[in-house]
Amino acid sequence: MDAKAFQDFYPDDVSHCYGCGRLNAAGLHIKSHWDNGDALCVFEPSPHHSAIPGYVYGGMIASLIDCHATGTASAAAYRAQGREMGSEPALRFLTASLQVDFVRPTPLGVPLEVRARVDEIKGRKVTVSATVSVNGDVCARGRVVAVEMPDRMLGR
Repeated sequence: MDAKAFQDFYPDDVSHCYGCGRLNAAGLHIKSHWDNGDALCVFEPSPHHSAIPGYVYGGMIASLIDCHATGTASAAAYRAQGREMGSEPALRFLTASLQVDFVRPTPLGVPLEVRARVDEIKGRKVTVSATVSVNGDVCARGRVVAVEMPDRMLGR
């Protein structure tokens, strides 16, 4: 895996997201990297991320898919343009659509593997499919349509 996560390249003014913002002290601080053509994030939820004892809250699963997919969209857009991550102008993505299908309850207390694949890049839109797995067993599947953040939101 690459040493620096996709999210580490986000400009400071857009690094406050609860899920992936490195500047959000109370956030999840998820980290995504390229791994054999897919994007990979490994995250271990804390006990307070539970739905019922022993299982992860569904909103947490959705958040992981959401933030990992938008980070993947950003990294894929840089690649498609032949640019290095973090080069200007910044490419940052927002969620236009999020779909999550829960396959089985997700156990708490173990690392979750969130794996994403880019399905399509079309203009300012990137479609990403993702899975959340525990020990190779898929617990959730998701699809995110991410759109490039407008210039006005990036201070341009």
